[in-house]
Amino acid sequence: MPAKVITLTIDGRDVSAREDYTILDAAKEANVKIPTLCHLEGLCDVGACRLCMVEVKGIPKLLPACVTKVSEGMSVTTDSERLLHYRMTIVELMFSERNHICSVCVSNGHCELQAMAMRLGVDHMRVPYRYPTLPVDASHERFVLDHNRCILCTRCVRACDEIEGAHTWDVMGRGIDAKVITDMNEPWGKSESCTSCGKCVNVCPTGALFEKGRSVGEMVKRKAFLPYLTQMREGKK
Repeated sequence: MPAKVITLTIDGRDVSAREDYTILDAAKEANVKIPTLCHLEGLCDVGACRLCMVEVKGIPKLLPACVTKVSEGMSVTTDSERLLHYRMTIVELMFSERNHICSVCVSNGHCELQAMAMRLGVDHMRVPYRYPTLPVDASHERFVLDHNRCILCTRCVRACDEIEGAHTWDVMGRGIDAKVITDMNEPWGKSESCTSCGKCVNVCPTGALFEKGRSVGEMVKRKAFLPYLTQMREGKK
């Protein structure tokens, strides 16, 4: 049965959307751009980064657009001083939590976190840096995991599980101690489940996962294969 179409307003504009759409889906179809980092077309949404938070009339708290379904008559605001304040704070906390030194990062110029900071106007930090001591796992013959650059968006976890079907990646720990791991926290190079497909590397928004032997200028990620593979797996044209 085809999905019912409902109407709502986004930033004062009347728009229509399928009732199974999220606010992010509806906004995208209406050509309204909402900032995201953990969202990636072709993967399920988990609301991890919270950058896509929006205001919904009648609800005092902010809601993540990527996992909030639309409803009839909903009034959504995607851009306001309040939202900008929270989004800038989130980006600052991401930078402060780990060691994101752009000038020496392999993804300098190709980093979505860096681009998001520029988009939101984050030009200084209002919170102290933690400077944690984190390892770099270069045990894989082709790829490297640098925990210093990871923002825990879990794109790698979802791509490995939902697209490749290997589920090599997972998250261990909680809060500031959380980190992505391979298998049972084994070195990546010793993983028996990794197929070395490179999907995790290509969906990583930062320099946390990168390919060995490539220069900074070659660190362009290839993400267009995800929607295609998802459609083929689901039998869609």
